[in-house]
Amino acid sequence: MKKVFLLLVLMVGIYDPALAVEDNYSFADPAQRVKFLELTAVLRCPMCQNQNIADSDAMIAHDMRRKVYSLLKEGKSKEEVIAYMKDRYGDFVYYKPPVTIATVWLWALPVIFIVLIMFFVIYRRSATPEQDTAAKLEQAEAMLKQDDS
Repeated sequence: MKKVFLLLVLMVGIYDPALAVEDNYSFADPAQRVKFLELTAVLRCPMCQNQNIADSDAMIAHDMRRKVYSLLKEGKSKEEVIAYMKDRYGDFVYYKPPVTIATVWLWALPVIFIVLIMFFVIYRRSATPEQDTAAKLEQAEAMLKQDDS
């Protein structure tokens, strides 16, 4: 029983430090810390896709936080850090993507598609009653002629 207890204590002792991994970044200037917090809040984790790198626990988010920290320590501005991250990971990494032809099409295509469907449905409804009425009149006349004979 003592051996099992000792083994359990050792396993918990070995396992516990692995859970306590935390990024500790120290800044001499409080303004740099504010920049760091703002940047990690507006940069998206490429792995998590809907989580910023401040909240993400993915390894790539840890790497990105370290890179943001090192770029800020080098004296880079927020815009330079964002530009670096966009160059490295693409526009997706920034929550405020630039307006380009590709992004305009992403917004415009669904609207165009819905308008085309509405146009098609309206056109079909306006064309159908005339054709249906003529066909129904012919059927009714044929039925009347059969009844008379």
